[in-house]
Amino acid sequence: MTKNPSAGRRSGFRELPRELKRNRIYLILLLPAVVYVLIFSYAPMVGVVMAFEKYNFSLGIFNSPWVGLKNFRFLTVSNKLWPLTRNTLLYNLAFIVVGMVLEVGFAIIINEMRCRWFKKVFQSFIFLPYFISWVIASAVVQTMLDYDTGLISRIVKSLGLDMVNVYVDKRPWPFLLVFFRMWKGVGYGSIIYLSAITGIDSEMYEAAEIDGANSWQKVFSITLPSLIPTMVIMFLLACGQIFRGDFGMFYQLIGNNGVLLEIGDILDLYVYRAMAGNGNLGYGAAAGLFQSLLCFVTILAANFVVKKIQPDYTLF
Repeated sequence: MTKNPSAGRRSGFRELPRELKRNRIYLILLLPAVVYVLIFSYAPMVGVVMAFEKYNFSLGIFNSPWVGLKNFRFLTVSNKLWPLTRNTLLYNLAFIVVGMVLEVGFAIIINEMRCRWFKKVFQSFIFLPYFISWVIASAVVQTMLDYDTGLISRIVKSLGLDMVNVYVDKRPWPFLLVFFRMWKGVGYGSIIYLSAITGIDSEMYEAAEIDGANSWQKVFSITLPSLIPTMVIMFLLACGQIFRGDFGMFYQLIGNNGVLLEIGDILDLYVYRAMAGNGNLGYGAAAGLFQSLLCFVTILAANFVVKKIQPDYTLF
């Protein structure tokens, strides 16, 4: 006897009010998150139309003159699209790879600490920079690295060594940018992996200890393999923002320094300068749409590769 699909659907619709009533408490708890996503994620998507307009504040989004793909042309006419995209991609790749290694490493170190008070102090110490704004961080960096009055400059010069003027020499900045990003974000990222470590079944560690495994063997045989699903998910989520630079960091540390822009210019900085120069918000909308499309393609590709290797670790 074959089942009628339409009858099943009708039965499902009849059950819907009963299910809504049964789970009303959970739906009420879910409502704020749904409203938040609708307001801040879906409603702003209407502004995508600005990418194809010469936006005028007095006319609004829907009445501004239509210019087609003209706003996208500003990214290509100066031949900066590829260098900007390359810089944004390479910096974010460095942030993801180096950050993941350090975050996992610090999470394991914190988990292996036996002194409780030192463990709390160490975790607070590496987590504290996350709350410092890039405005304050840039002032600290300038105080430390300024060629004439910086603390590090004075120490280096007092030792009779030559100090590099980092604000006129672009070579150290790729390493400095990665260092400062890690200094600010590693503590926060390590919390995720520390939570994953605490969720590992303690019986596996007890069994390994009975078999005579030392701390290093337990880390490499139990902890790291158990963290792989979390690491893959965090990598896939990071791929969704891989073409979006940390504007606050680059703007505060690099700013409009013409010497450093060659090595530290990213899409977000260029768009800001273009918008500040002529006030056309359509440029920013076009660049944002371009970045979003690149991020969308990247996360789909990364998820596809992971699905081929290990389907259980994919996002969708």
